[in-house]
Amino acid sequence: MLQVKNLTFAYQKTPVLQAINLTINPGENTAIIGESGSGKSTLLKLLYGKYDLNKGHIFWNDTEILGPKHNLIVGYDFMKYVAQEFELMPFITVEENIGKHLSNFFPEEKKERIDELLTVVDLTAFAKTKVKLLSGGQKQRVALARALAETPEILLLDEPFSHIDNFQKQDLRRNVFNYLKEKNIACVVATHDKEDVLGFADQIFVLNNESIAAQGKPEMLYKEPKSALVAAFFGEFNILNKTFIYANQLKIVNKSDLKVTVKKSYFKGSYFLIESLLEGQTIMFEHHAELAKNDVVYLEISK
Repeated sequence: MLQVKNLTFAYQKTPVLQAINLTINPGENTAIIGESGSGKSTLLKLLYGKYDLNKGHIFWNDTEILGPKHNLIVGYDFMKYVAQEFELMPFITVEENIGKHLSNFFPEEKKERIDELLTVVDLTAFAKTKVKLLSGGQKQRVALARALAETPEILLLDEPFSHIDNFQKQDLRRNVFNYLKEKNIACVVATHDKEDVLGFADQIFVLNNESIAAQGKPEMLYKEPKSALVAAFFGEFNILNKTFIYANQLKIVNKSDLKVTVKKSYFKGSYFLIESLLEGQTIMFEHHAELAKNDVVYLEISK
C-alpha cells in the first residue's frame, strides 16, 4: 500500500503541492489529473523520491520513500518510474534495453521475459533495432517495457502514451493496463487524456490550486462533477440551472423550454457537435446529423 500523508512541496519559494493525502492499494490503478502546471509530474517525482518533501511522509508498506538528502541513488527496487524523457540507452537494441537489469544467470528465463514484454508493447518486430533509430512513440513503448521488466510492485507513469500514434494507443493501453492488473502491480498515471482513465482507473485524484480538488471513482466523478475542471476533463459540457450537463445529455425534441439557435456544426465522426445559443449563452449538444446555421431547435436533458 502507498500512503501519502500531508505532503507539502515547493520549488524554492513557489508552492506546488500542499497537504496532499492519498492511499493506493496493491494492484490499484490510480489516475492523477489536472491542468498543466497543477503539479501532476511533480507529485510522481516526489513519490519516486526525486525530491525532498518540505512536509509530510510517503510510505510504501513499511518503507518510507525518502529524497536525495537521504539516498545517494534515487529510487527503490520495488518502484519504477517512466518519465516523459524516457532515459533509454540509444546505442543498444530494444531487447537489450528491456533486459538491461535482468540477470544473465538464467538466459532462457531472461529471453522469455523480454519476449513477453515485447508483445505487451507491440515491438517484437523491432527487438534487434537500436533505440536511436526509433520514433518517439516507439521509444516510449521501450521505456514502458523496461520499467515492467523487473516486475515492480508499483509503477509511476507520466503521460505514458503522449508520444504514441492514435491508431496504436487503444491496443497499447489495454495491453499495458491489463498486464498490470494480471501481475497485481499498482499504478499511478499522471495524464490529461481521459482515454488513459476511463475503463482503466480504479480511482482519480484531481489536482487544482496546489491541492486535491476532487477524488473518487471515474464513474462517480463523471456523473457528479463538482467543478468545471472535472467536467471539462470528461468532455464538452454546459451549465444549466447551476448544474453541469454534458453535450451528449442534450437531445432534440419537438417542444421544450430549451429553445436554441444553431450557430455551427462540427463533424466528430459518429456524431456532430452542435454549437448553439440560448438567450446569449453558448450551449453545446450532440446530434446524429449536421444542422444549418440559424436553425431553431428544442432540447431536453436526458440523464
